[in-house]
Amino acid sequence: MAGAATKAGELRAIFKGAAEGDPDAQRRLGERYEHGDGVAQDQAEALRLYTLAADQGLAIAQFSLGRCYVTGNGVDHDEKKAAKLFRKAAKQGLAEAQHGLGQCFMNGAGVVQDEKEAMRLYTQAADQGHERARYNLATL
Repeated sequence: MAGAATKAGELRAIFKGAAEGDPDAQRRLGERYEHGDGVAQDQAEALRLYTLAADQGLAIAQFSLGRCYVTGNGVDHDEKKAAKLFRKAAKQGLAEAQHGLGQCFMNGAGVVQDEKEAMRLYTQAADQGHERARYNLATL
């Protein structure tokens, strides 16, 4: 029972922070809505919250929003928007975004295909311990 109370308290704190404009709380609440974790799954609300946080410059929110555009999860599939968001987050040093943008360059998804740029981005991500980027480098 204590675990449920702790989760409820955590969720209340996230709601409060998101309402107060805290970008990390907005991103965390967006994840909850995206996956239906403690709240009813609501992709539109997840996107709204990711956008609020991304617009405040939070790299992980930019990446999460970009991922939605890559997959078409709750939005129209748009590789150019995804690449733009990944680029913003990658410039802040987020390994997941560096890898995601590398994938865009490797596949010509939303950007002009550029294997050299993909390798550079994979290397940046791999240097931070990103396993998929390490795998990509090892198999190229």
